[in-house]
Amino acid sequence: MDTQPLHSSKAESLRCILAGCGRLIVAYSGGIDSAFLAWVAHQVLSDKALGDKMRAVIADSASLARKHLEDALAFARERGIPVDVVETRELENPAYTRNDAMRCFHCKDELFSVLERYRKQNGFDAIAYGLNADDEGDFRPGQQAARQHHVLAPLLEAGLSKAEIRELARQADLRVWDKPASACLSSRLEYGRAVTPEALSMIERGENALRALGFRQFRVRHHGEIVRLEIACEELPRALTPEMAREFTVVFKSLGFKFVTLDLEGFRSGSMNQLLPAEELRRRSA
Repeated sequence: MDTQPLHSSKAESLRCILAGCGRLIVAYSGGIDSAFLAWVAHQVLSDKALGDKMRAVIADSASLARKHLEDALAFARERGIPVDVVETRELENPAYTRNDAMRCFHCKDELFSVLERYRKQNGFDAIAYGLNADDEGDFRPGQQAARQHHVLAPLLEAGLSKAEIRELARQADLRVWDKPASACLSSRLEYGRAVTPEALSMIERGENALRALGFRQFRVRHHGEIVRLEIACEELPRALTPEMAREFTVVFKSLGFKFVTLDLEGFRSGSMNQLLPAEELRRRSA
């Protein structure tokens, strides 16, 4: 098991919080927040005599890219973190597939309902997820679901920001320390456009193609006949060439899009929220 120390008062606070959680499930996605939380929880809650008192559990569904699932499982294996895969069925819920401003709530409600059943069946005491101190200011209906299910947020409780989590992960030599943020595939669909396996497949194949072209931080935003590509600002010069424009056109028209656009503002998380009316954001956040 890893023994790299965490040099931070907030990190020590996190360890103390986790030590008091009893037998713990970590809702695991493989992103930096949940990966770091799972790694620390594994360190704190593992006992040679008693065995692991924690388990990372990742939810598999059509909205999770295969590459992200494979990488999450690989990281857990590398670090000896016990991990299980459960199936969630949010695509069977019309309230989710209609894709309004509360889609994320219905996703997390399904996730935490499945994890609660898993918790009871396997004798765990609590569920935790990777909410951090930077997440509270954004429009995230999934937090409402977490509160309703009494899910713990140890990173937030310890006051850890995204930057601090990345730095602690870097100090611990976790390869995911600089992993680009990546929400579920459904977040790439414009609000009001139904979430379907076909649409999610178009997005996933498009993002695989961008990755194969050497881009690192991006989103494929699905607007029906139009695809809007967000690429990190530092990578835009490479994207803004006639040669790359031809590549994009070939790739995305072959996937079924009629028009291919490149967003000149570059990549930014949650850009679909800009399409929601301000009063909707206020009402849903209340």
